[in-house]
Amino acid sequence: MGTEMSFRDLHHGDRPLLLPNAWDYTTGAALAAAGFAAVGTTSLGVAAAAGRPDSAGDTRAETLALARLLARLPVPVTVDAEGGFSDDPGEVAALVAELAGYGIAGVNIEDGRADGSLRPVDRQTAVIAAVRSAAPGIFINARTDTFWLAGAAGPDLAATLRRVEAYARAGADGVFVPGVAREADIAALVRDVPLPLNVLFLPGRTDVNRLAGLGVRRVSLGSLLYRTALHAAVSTATGIRDTGTAPEGPIPSYAEVQRLLTGERP
Repeated sequence: MGTEMSFRDLHHGDRPLLLPNAWDYTTGAALAAAGFAAVGTTSLGVAAAAGRPDSAGDTRAETLALARLLARLPVPVTVDAEGGFSDDPGEVAALVAELAGYGIAGVNIEDGRADGSLRPVDRQTAVIAAVRSAAPGIFINARTDTFWLAGAAGPDLAATLRRVEAYARAGADGVFVPGVAREADIAALVRDVPLPLNVLFLPGRTDVNRLAGLGVRRVSLGSLLYRTALHAAVSTATGIRDTGTAPEGPIPSYAEVQRLLTGERP
């Protein structure tokens, strides 16, 4: 299993940490077997697999159950904990301490709320400080949804900087600004924030090589893999229904999936 320090070091390598996000154990195991240095979780995938909408704050049990399984992987794992499933800093800290006890290396804590608003800065910094105290070794990736939830006026870069700087002072190890894509905005965040910047890969809008050149240290795939898998599953089923044959392309065999679950080598 990867250690917290090794996960921390991945944010300071020659290239950004490309973080794929899993929604079940087998997906995480397959990604680790494919050579990814670390694996994250996707809150959308976890919620959807449980038949619930994302960001409703009611998948705490499912998130913990998946974390216990993924902690068996031979690479560091970071967990998307949404807003911590509570507005109480102590309860969020207890959740993250439990994750750390499983051997989880990192956690995302976001300031966006289900109603589309942002948690007040002082409340969010209290959460981050409580988590830092309860789980001193875990990598806290402080996510702000200022770009993700921007209204018609568009994202406010100055407000984003104020938030991530406050989160850094509260004890965060990295900052995550999903939705940011303009190079000028990314460059400003890299320049003005003293922590590794994490951005979300946006197909057609961002390029990993260009993000690396701008100084981004972590690129998350978010729910992209889950949504891609959903598309592939439905496309395969409808293709067989409509044509009578399966689509071409490599598909993991039954035995390969079994090996992922048992840890056996081919």
